[in-house]
Amino acid sequence: MVFPNENDASARMALANRVFFRLYQCANMLHKTGTRAVENEGLTTQQWAVLGALSRDEAKGGMSVGDLARYLKVSRQNLSGLLSRMERDGHVKTAPDGRDRRSRLVTMSESGQHVWVVEAQPKIYAYYEQVLEGFSVNDVTHTLHYLLKILDNMQRVDDRQGGAEEPAE
Repeated sequence: MVFPNENDASARMALANRVFFRLYQCANMLHKTGTRAVENEGLTTQQWAVLGALSRDEAKGGMSVGDLARYLKVSRQNLSGLLSRMERDGHVKTAPDGRDRRSRLVTMSESGQHVWVVEAQPKIYAYYEQVLEGFSVNDVTHTLHYLLKILDNMQRVDDRQGGAEEPAE
């Protein structure tokens, strides 16, 4: 690997192009290979992300559609169709939020909990082991650190572009 002078703008942009192209490739491969890992459970990577978000301690009482969309970094419109399919398949339930009748709360159903804990998670963990083969704990920690930095910066860009101004549910 060539380490260009950090002040060389063209070298920086060439490296940036490679980083973002690799992120794009990783996202596509995660979707393709991750979906294969859980397809026998009737899940896609998007559904895996929803169940993972809802399985967190902070979400035990459910999450509003808006909060879930913000957490997953997707639009409410895209999440709405996904949640409809997941509700149809029995993985999640939606109900009016008792605190705000205009908002809907999403919770994992008993069936979704079973699919998540018993069927999907062991396959997801095996997938992680395969994908992170050759990574030390330190490597994974550093990777997470840099991805979080990129994500924070992307969030600031989105906010400046008006992405945070979605209409209410």
